Amino acid sequence: GESAGAAGGACAAGSTGGTGGTGGTGGTGGTGNPGNPGNPGNPGDSRGGHSEVAVDCRNLCKRYGRQFALNELTLSIPRGRTVGILGPNGSGKSTLFRILVGLTRADSGTVTVLGEKPGWRGNQQIAYLPDRARWYREHTVQQAFTWAENLLTGFNREVANQMAEFMRISPTMQVSGMSRGQEARLMLILCIARRVPLIILDEPFAGIDVMSRERIIEGLIEHMSEMDATVLISTHELHEAEPLLDHAIYLDEGHVRLSGDADELRRQHGSLESIMKALYR
Repeated sequence: GESAGAAGGACAAGSTGGTGGTGGTGGTGGTGNPGNPGNPGNPGDSRGGHSEVAVDCRNLCKRYGRQFALNELTLSIPRGRTVGILGPNGSGKSTLFRILVGLTRADSGTVTVLGEKPGWRGNQQIAYLPDRARWYREHTVQQAFTWAENLLTGFNREVANQMAEFMRISPTMQVSGMSRGQEARLMLILCIARRVPLIILDEPFAGIDVMSRERIIEGLIEHMSEMDATVLISTHELHEAEPLLDHAIYLDEGHVRLSGDADELRRQHGSLESIMKALYR
């Protein structure tokens, strides 16, 4: 997992080099056929211009040794949507997120985030929660919020306090005494209590007990209804997270297998979870 320092930097876009952010949406194109791997949905286009597109990737490639993490990935994510970036392990989700916040460079292709190339300047507008992120063990919740208030662009302490109360995290609780689920709630609050245009959450529910997942998702639904941000979420807990999503992009071996509006996908093929099972069985 991420070290405490890396986690702090990850939520602190623009302060320590990492980012935090809002989720994004998938492509704007067709829905494809989940039963036919040879018929992917249209990954979308960026004809709306940067004013309407949060993330735009064209023929993006990233290889580790002989293995492609991203293989000619093309997608366009419109602003203001909550998008599931879905797929099995190794499909390229985390690599894509790291490229979007400038932690990894693509080998080829082009990418723009909020109209700019990925980098530390743009990261001030992104809240990013990496997979298995951890916080500073000696901090209390209120100390973590003070740290965030001083260093994270757009951090709203009032919103953070409200979310902590809703998610049942005591302000005096120390991170070293938290369960994994409690710490995950704190990490999530540090990201989504920020007023930034892009939030990226990489497996925010991984390794967390069912009750904590339900509480986190309830908090997200409550909070995100008031947000005007693009939120990108990768998760394997699709059954519980599905109500959050209004757009979905399914990745497979580094390229888009299927994408579209969540309601349209459900109308044609059933739940997003059932589509996932059909695509990757």
